[in-house]
Amino acid sequence: MSLILNVIWLVLCGFWMALLYTLAGIICCILIITIPFGLASFRMANYALWPFGRTLVPRSGAGAPSVIGNIIWIIFAGWWLAIGHLFTGFLLCITIIGIPLGVANFKLIPVSLVPLGSEIVPVK
Repeated sequence: MSLILNVIWLVLCGFWMALLYTLAGIICCILIITIPFGLASFRMANYALWPFGRTLVPRSGAGAPSVIGNIIWIIFAGWWLAIGHLFTGFLLCITIIGIPLGVANFKLIPVSLVPLGSEIVPVK
């Protein structure tokens, strides 16, 4: 079932979201000081491309630099992304067919808010 949902997600919105996250990652990697945010954007692009069957867990060994980076991320980009995912998720949940896609958008909110110090793993 997750394969079917991932294919529908990929066709309807996953490709475009992943493309935009990748573009943001490239821009962040061009600026030397924002390379950690660029790498986080690439992880988010990977998760936005194929979200069903995977989940977000805290990474062991992530310490104070991740917390400081996440605070900076939330101030400048995280809350905009979270509001976008929340709004899109609500719009998708209006239709019965769109409910799983809306739920996938809600799953992207935590990674869009705090991308540093977490990793994406398959659901077992």
